[in-house]
Amino acid sequence: MAFWQEFEAPIGMEAPRRADALVPMPDGSALRLPLRDYGAVGVTGLIANQASFAVARRLAGWMADAASRFAPEVVVGLPTLGHVFGPLVAEALGHSNWVAPGYSRKLWYEEGLSVPLASSTTPVSRRLWLDPRLVARIEGRRVLLVDDVISTGHSALAGLELLAKAGVRPAAACVAMAQGDRWRAAWPGEVPLVAAFATPLYRPTPEGWVPMPETAPRDVAL
Repeated sequence: MAFWQEFEAPIGMEAPRRADALVPMPDGSALRLPLRDYGAVGVTGLIANQASFAVARRLAGWMADAASRFAPEVVVGLPTLGHVFGPLVAEALGHSNWVAPGYSRKLWYEEGLSVPLASSTTPVSRRLWLDPRLVARIEGRRVLLVDDVISTGHSALAGLELLAKAGVRPAAACVAMAQGDRWRAAWPGEVPLVAAFATPLYRPTPEGWVPMPETAPRDVAL
């Protein structure tokens, strides 16, 4: 089954689910996402660099709409899959460029502009780097931190830490999908977080996966 290629009518969204879930979108359509088995819970998956151009652009448009209230002046997109949405969100906001931290260290990079990072989908630790030549683009400006998904929050929190090393606290953070509520406990309240859409965690039953509505992110502006 192909995921992330087109939006569908919200037909057949009832639980329990076996392998996928139809997730409602801001315009009343639905996006079919695979369900990933994490043992005690299941989560919906979004692999942005496998999505169709049409789906990625529409999600980025909703992200830009949600973030526009914070009047961002520059977008910082986190690797890897935040690099799909970073340029699209920046373009939708009317920006001429965006800032892309990365996992590869170039010869002129500085240790002080890097932080360690391990995420729920990539548990192997690595470092997140910011090119020192890009610091001038974000200094004293209203920064929007962009990523594809927030789940446990590890990636986005590393992004906040990296920006802090450059002397920047972002005006807001923005993701395509807020996945469950596991990120909430560690998220700093002074940084607003917005999303194109949100999904709950799922619990296993003999009949399949059942959504846990209490885990839906209630304080994410959608």
